[in-house]
Amino acid sequence: MKTSLASVALFCLALLFGCATPYAGNGLLGGYSDTALAPDVYRISFQGNGFTSPERAQDFAILHAADLTLSHGYHYFGIINQTEGGSSGAINMPGQSYTYANAQAYGNTVYGTATTTYIPGATIPVFYPRSGLMIRCFGARPEGAFALDAAFVSRSLREKYHIK
Repeated sequence: MKTSLASVALFCLALLFGCATPYAGNGLLGGYSDTALAPDVYRISFQGNGFTSPERAQDFAILHAADLTLSHGYHYFGIINQTEGGSSGAINMPGQSYTYANAQAYGNTVYGTATTTYIPGATIPVFYPRSGLMIRCFGARPEGAFALDAAFVSRSLREKYHIK
C-alpha cells in the first residue's frame, strides 16, 4: 500500500511541476545562469529539480558553455574548473484514513459497526543536482591545452536531448 501511495504522489508531482528541468535560464524549475569574469572567462551553473538526473545537469551546464562560447564569437572553450553536487530534501505526503460503516434497523433500534483503516503518510526523498563550470573561450584551438569544439558539443548535446 505504501508503494502505491508513493507512486501516486510522484505522478501528481510530475503533473504539477512537469518533468526534468528544461534547458532554459534559471527559473521556478531550475535552469542555467552565467557570469562573465573576464571578456573570455565565464562561470556557469545549472540547477536541476527533483526529476533531473546529475548527468543531465552536467550536460546542460556544458551545453550552455558551448552556446555561450558561440554567442560571443568564439569557437572553442576549455574547462578551468568544474563542480558537481546538489542538495537533498523530502516531500512529505499526509496519511489517509477510511471508515466503512454498516447500520441495520430493527424497529426503533439501530445496530451498527464501523471499521477504520489508516494508511500512514510517506516521506519521499528528493535530490536537486547542481553543476558548475568555469570556462575560458578561444577563437582558435589553443596549442598545448585541452579545448572543446563548441559547435560540436552544442550539436551533440542538442541531439541527445532533442533540443532545437
